[in-house]
Amino acid sequence: MEHTQHWLFHRPNYVSRETSCAYLWTLLNFRRTQNFGGDLARIIAVANQKGGVGKTTTAVNLAACLATADQSTLLVDCDSQANATAAIGFAKDPSRRTLYHALILNEPAEKIIQKSQVDRLDVVPADKNLAGAAVELVTAEHREYRLQGFLGPLLPQYSFVVLDCPPALDLLTLNALVCANSVLVPIQCEYLALEGVSELLDTLMRIRRTLNPSLEIEGILLTMYDERTTLSRQVATDLRSFFGTQVFQSVISRNVRLAEAPSFGKPIIFYDIHSKGAEGYTQLAQEVIVNAEKRLGTGARSAHSGA
Repeated sequence: MEHTQHWLFHRPNYVSRETSCAYLWTLLNFRRTQNFGGDLARIIAVANQKGGVGKTTTAVNLAACLATADQSTLLVDCDSQANATAAIGFAKDPSRRTLYHALILNEPAEKIIQKSQVDRLDVVPADKNLAGAAVELVTAEHREYRLQGFLGPLLPQYSFVVLDCPPALDLLTLNALVCANSVLVPIQCEYLALEGVSELLDTLMRIRRTLNPSLEIEGILLTMYDERTTLSRQVATDLRSFFGTQVFQSVISRNVRLAEAPSFGKPIIFYDIHSKGAEGYTQLAQEVIVNAEKRLGTGARSAHSGA
């Protein structure tokens, strides 16, 4: 982690002569509209450096439930494992353009964005090449802002952008956190899953101080909750006691149907609408929408949301 912090969180004290004026204009315009515009998508990064806590499940199902609630949504798979891409119904296709082509080869969005099986839900897919992107970005120009530059022109088209981050604090995750408005942190209801929370929050503070001062915590989501066990109840109680209202009221219960859905390439609301998993993520989407409305100070989303 010490090495990671060395090159992730210390910015160079020079400006390259190759800096593009057009790129800087895009970046400055992105920042301006982010701060003052109410008609742009809210970007939510689903992140936790610990694996197996439900990041991809949460990203896919939250995005699907937001879209079903008439919110135009873009799901961006930032993980080279491409689990979110598969879980939303895309089979492997070597010829498909992915996030790699956007970040490294600067290919246009119209060649990369895919329509999903869910109305109002578009997808930026991933593939194994993203593993190479994390390495190639180390020496790239504006390495922390590549994803921001790609998403900036797309924001007026959507109400929400959901970023599925890899289980590591690498440059792909950094790109997601730099362009995000907020971070949604899934936490498995087990004590070992709590260990990485302080490290993640420390990382968020570093990014807030250096690269993204407006980064917020969207909320902490309890996943794989089993109300029958004392352990799950105790972890939930401890988290709510420590983080208060930053913990979502919605809880994602341990659910077989939820675990089965990705193998069929369907979000849970399409696989089993009556399951506890579908209920949990539908409630989460409503919480996220209400929180966005409160932040805007309005009772409805912008006109492009379809609400």
